[in-house]
Amino acid sequence: MENGLNKKYGLLTAICMVVGIVVGSGVFFKAQTILQKTEGNMVMGIWAWLIGGAIMLCCIAAFSIMATKYEKVNGVVDYAEATVGRKYGYVIGWFMTMIYYPTLTSVLAWLSARYTLVFLTSAFPNRITLVIPAAEGGCVVGPECMALALFFLCAAYATNALSPKIAGHFQVATTIIKLIPLLLMAVIGTIVGLGNGMVVENFTTVVDASKSSGTALFTAVVATAFAFEGWIIATSINAELKDAKKNLPRALVLGTLIVVGVYILYYIGLSGSVSNAALMESGETGARTAFETIFSRVGGTVLFVFVVISCLGTLNGLMLGCTRGMYALAARHRGPAPAIFKQVDGKTNMPTNSSVLGLLL
Repeated sequence: MENGLNKKYGLLTAICMVVGIVVGSGVFFKAQTILQKTEGNMVMGIWAWLIGGAIMLCCIAAFSIMATKYEKVNGVVDYAEATVGRKYGYVIGWFMTMIYYPTLTSVLAWLSARYTLVFLTSAFPNRITLVIPAAEGGCVVGPECMALALFFLCAAYATNALSPKIAGHFQVATTIIKLIPLLLMAVIGTIVGLGNGMVVENFTTVVDASKSSGTALFTAVVATAFAFEGWIIATSINAELKDAKKNLPRALVLGTLIVVGVYILYYIGLSGSVSNAALMESGETGARTAFETIFSRVGGTVLFVFVVISCLGTLNGLMLGCTRGMYALAARHRGPAPAIFKQVDGKTNMPTNSSVLGLLL
């Protein structure tokens, strides 16, 4: 097996890969979904977050053990080969390259464009000529949204393919920035809610107790599963991570603990701003209402700035994996034209041909 990629990333970048990919736009709006699944039962919602986090931590533990033993090219392919065999690893490599990376990356580009337009039309309603009813999601099929999504996709590719170190710094920066509003809501929202009694009311009042507790908890856990998705892509940089056999397991475990903690604290913080019933009824608008209640009307508008940054950070992490998809196969002398796709640029230290294929996919 050949690997021409240098060790260019540190522990902080790896942690931010885990946190930045998992914590996307969904964290801002997932609380409403969990409340709807639990019929407004805050305590049961916290249990759902804990159970979902525990499941993620069990998966992380398995991958962390594998990461201490195997360090080749693309962690998930390495571990598949080690546990089942080269044929299975080859199939996994194809799946990640052709389906998993491209679909997630494309969706995040579209989400980034969507929330960018939602912010622009809400912040500058008299200056933006686009007619996009954000509440109804009119931007979903709009040509402006698709054009902007394509721009974000190409920009993410350019950042990763031309300067992987800048892409790593961007990942760290966007992860830190996206955590700011979440932690602010967690702390200030909880303090305000304890002062006005909203937290106590939301924790002691169940909006609708007609649904069985077992069914409600199970459906809520299923909803949290999607909120914890994507961390596996962080293993794609194991060949470029300094002291990967130590740092990758650390990044996976620490990143998971940060994600679970932020999700639960943010969930509690929201309960200090508006009632459970209001959050359940308003959907995505509920998060904006909560931020406006705590941080004024400007805070509700600025929320979407952080949502866009959050989406772009996740997009960057996904593109980081997407550009290395075919290289993981070519480095093993497998797949189509391995001599072409295993080529690494001397200046950028990136598999250029693999990166171009990832963008096209």
